[in-house]
Amino acid sequence: MSKIKPSKGAPYARILGVGGYRPTRVVPNEVILETIDSSDEWIRSRSGIETRHWASPEETVAAMSVEASGKAIADAGIDAEQIGAVVVSTVSHFSQTPAVATEIADRLGTNKAAAFDISAGCAGFGYGLTLAKGMIVEGSAEYVLVIGVERLSDLTDLEDRATAFLFGDGAGAVVVGPSQEPAIGPTVWGSEGDKAETIKQTVPWDRFRIGDLSELPLDSAGNVKFPAITQEGQAVFRWAVFEMAKVAQQALDAAGISPDDLDVFIPHQANVRIIDSMVKTLKLPEHVTVARDIRTTGNTSAASIPLAMERLLATGEAKSGDTALVIGFGAGLVYAATVVTLP
Repeated sequence: MSKIKPSKGAPYARILGVGGYRPTRVVPNEVILETIDSSDEWIRSRSGIETRHWASPEETVAAMSVEASGKAIADAGIDAEQIGAVVVSTVSHFSQTPAVATEIADRLGTNKAAAFDISAGCAGFGYGLTLAKGMIVEGSAEYVLVIGVERLSDLTDLEDRATAFLFGDGAGAVVVGPSQEPAIGPTVWGSEGDKAETIKQTVPWDRFRIGDLSELPLDSAGNVKFPAITQEGQAVFRWAVFEMAKVAQQALDAAGISPDDLDVFIPHQANVRIIDSMVKTLKLPEHVTVARDIRTTGNTSAASIPLAMERLLATGEAKSGDTALVIGFGAGLVYAATVVTLP
């Protein structure tokens, strides 16, 4: 018989507060059109994107995270010292080690909180939320800060007509804490690594170490291109539309609710056409508020769901206590969906 004492965590977990940060620079499609042969109408019709935010040198991954996290902590009504763990999802923090989460935890004034980064692309927020729920129920932390943050402008090839207009920068954060009733449903998550080539980094970092740059891609001026995110647009679109609607339905089933019970739908902000197709496939009722933050924020990968959540609550389009379906999906290919009660 085991001698280990049982954990003394909370019976359930919930999102207690949310915060977001968008860089001050707003970039319209006209700026993107300076380097690709396209049109504002084409970009809007293909993606729904009108503007996006790009970070300045001072708006680092850590700086944006601290801003968003401070708002989330204040919204939750707790002190930073009460945070027991900081989980950061990002693919655009360029120092391999240490994790940027440790810097964020220190700058926020936590009391030596556990801190680590995860790399799960556009599903990263859902992965982090699931880990936070487990920590709280298990008892290893009372409050967990989950951050999705990206500076994707650093990983954008502005001469790539397929992706130059897609990506934006920003940070979104939530505080997850104890609850006496279920407020974060079971997570439906997974990966399809056989499709990993559909979204990837153009050049691995180690190619720059070898010293032979002859086979690396060049820009129009003949300079070696910095690694960027590339994707097979049609393959990703088909996968997201057909497969992720199934995952979203599985998350509803796991939570024991139907589309009629939903108040809000917050999908990853990848493409308005994908969002609209999922709404149609899921047969969401007219009363369900659908996040379409991509129009003015672009695709911010791990940051997109918490940023969209924060905006819906700030504008009054969603309210505290609403039942929301959230789903993230992207590079890997990975995905995560769950039903939550909004803070």
